[in-house]
Amino acid sequence: MTSRPRKRYRRACMRPFLLSILAAVTLALAGCGTDFDTDQTRLCRQAIPPLNPPNALIEIERATKGPVARALRLFYRVQLGDGLSRHRSIDCLFAREGSGQSRGALVGIASDGRPMSDASFYLLRRFYLEDRASPPPDPAEPSAETLPSIPAGLAYGLQQGLGALPSAAIYGMLAAAYALVYGLTGRIILSFGEFAALGALASVVGVALLLSLSVSTPISGLVVAFIVAIAVCALHGFAMGRFVLRHLERATGQQMLIATIGLSIAMSEYLRLAQGPELRWLPPVFNTPVALAHAGDFVVTLNPLALALTVIGLGATLSVVLLIRRSAYGRAWRAVSDDAKTAALFGVDARAVHDVAVIIACACCGIAGVIVTAIYGGMGFAGGFSLGLKALVAAILGGIGSVSGAALGGLFIAAFEAVWSATLPIEQRDLAVYSLLAIVLIWRPGGFFGDGELTPRRV
Repeated sequence: MTSRPRKRYRRACMRPFLLSILAAVTLALAGCGTDFDTDQTRLCRQAIPPLNPPNALIEIERATKGPVARALRLFYRVQLGDGLSRHRSIDCLFAREGSGQSRGALVGIASDGRPMSDASFYLLRRFYLEDRASPPPDPAEPSAETLPSIPAGLAYGLQQGLGALPSAAIYGMLAAAYALVYGLTGRIILSFGEFAALGALASVVGVALLLSLSVSTPISGLVVAFIVAIAVCALHGFAMGRFVLRHLERATGQQMLIATIGLSIAMSEYLRLAQGPELRWLPPVFNTPVALAHAGDFVVTLNPLALALTVIGLGATLSVVLLIRRSAYGRAWRAVSDDAKTAALFGVDARAVHDVAVIIACACCGIAGVIVTAIYGGMGFAGGFSLGLKALVAAILGGIGSVSGAALGGLFIAAFEAVWSATLPIEQRDLAVYSLLAIVLIWRPGGFFGDGELTPRRV
């Protein structure tokens, strides 16, 4: 292969992630730094009502740093029943940041500059903030009467659909990763779920390094998380392709399957040793829910961070699809997928195409891992197995030989899980997903967008 096609390949392999980087930069223009995450700020607001008379109208004015380190001060106005208003403040003291689930816990409260006694604070936290069937009221939440009213069924379905958006992005990216490699080799790599877990851990490490430099903001943390996760997963993907998959080019499907299962187990143990005994967490940012509508007391909300990460994930997935359809590398990928020997006669290096596909697929897994970590806080070393297995189901349902079909299969699985969770017992949801795979393999083995004939598969 000449140097010019190689340069085109290198330029083309970067295009799928341009949209993701641009989206993150766009979010950065609207971000501002803060020392407290949104959950801590919300918890401090929820501690305000018991410090004031019942039925008092509370309006949050502003939030600043408190008089001591790790203290958050909220200024608010209280309007009493006689029409008089009073300006007050609350200081919430939080523990130092950590990586466990108890990171940044509330350890003290002062009202109007007067510290609350230990006994009163314990009772407030134990029996008001924590021990409740439903979360305590947040004075900053908009009143339901000011929101549009919609039927209860529509409100519940809309909330389930909004909650499934991040899952759609995650499944779509991982399913596209499976299709990128399977379309070239006819082999399934069963370690992509572990690569997502690797991306999740790498993002936490990147944010931790940024925090150690005392230059961290929520946006810079997200940008660094994506950059570190993509780089680490791409590097590990290159190593997997060069030192593992290349030696299995002539192996049978069974040999490849056993080898990738072993690689998946090895990566899971590698992540366990790197992560340590505790699950590493990222502090929540930009997750203050935005109220959209209500049905009685039920309020439909949207998580801004979930929406932004969904756009980034789906944008990266769409970029991979466009890369395969409209770029020089995509033409080479399709040529090798159709007939590698004939493509070689026209100067296409099948090995280079395969190496780039593995790197892009692993980088997509890294993006999916960041989305999981940013939305749910963290991802354990063993969490990649079930995630990768569901993504494989999505890829097979959509048509694992087609990148666009596999991505659509990811969207279908996310929608299926949302519908099942809204209407049927959620504990049986995973069983239903795997049963759906069995049904599709019986009636349409090639998937929804693949070959519908029952043809032999090289798995």
